[in-house]
Amino acid sequence: MLQGDWLGEQAAEEIAQKVREELARRRISRQALADLARISISTLEKALAGRRSFTLATVIRLEEALGISLRGGMPAQPHPSESAPDALGGYNHGAVRWLEGRYWTLRPVFRGDPGIFAYLTTIAWEPACSCLTFSEGERGDAHAQHGQVSMPHISGHIYLVTSEEGQYRLAILGRPTIKGSLYGVLTTLLVGNGSQLVPAACPIALLRLDEGMTPVYGRIDPAHPAYATCRAEIDNVTQADFARFPTGIHAG
Repeated sequence: MLQGDWLGEQAAEEIAQKVREELARRRISRQALADLARISISTLEKALAGRRSFTLATVIRLEEALGISLRGGMPAQPHPSESAPDALGGYNHGAVRWLEGRYWTLRPVFRGDPGIFAYLTTIAWEPACSCLTFSEGERGDAHAQHGQVSMPHISGHIYLVTSEEGQYRLAILGRPTIKGSLYGVLTTLLVGNGSQLVPAACPIALLRLDEGMTPVYGRIDPAHPAYATCRAEIDNVTQADFARFPTGIHAG
């Protein structure tokens, strides 16, 4: 089956077929699967097209992302639950498939001259924890987040929650627009004086990306051609009343 660290041709084709079937069954994009498995989209595309084989490491990552066994001769894993835990809203996978996908994520930069920070957020179902999860990419820094998605019926809002050893980072988003865009508030921690961490909040916009779309990522300064469009999307958070930032306490 293995040729060094690479799978043989027949085994690779069998695994590629299983991956294609899972992509179709779950209605997720190849980019979303690549992000979830922490492999490059180029590696996945070439393997699925038969232009290169799979390495064992790649197969293991795909198995972890999909929550199934892709290699023959291994016992099948129990079918995961299709309902999220009550603590995340108890939603059913079939009822939230519309949220899965890739989103161009925009927020103001936190320090320095005015600007907008753009990166990628991918939302996909994670069988291992029976819930939607999100992961960030294309950030160009060491602060990419990943966590679980909560969707309680009581508020109708969508929560992207990072929890690491009791420390939380949270985005609260309203229901999507007709274009599938999400708007809301991001709360996080910034480095203040010295090494002290200071709570901070800002508007945030997640714009759904169609297959093949590759927008600009990183810092977008006012002189950049995309700045006006990005600024309008961030301004829409308050203009369309997706979130409010009360200023009365600072008046006078």
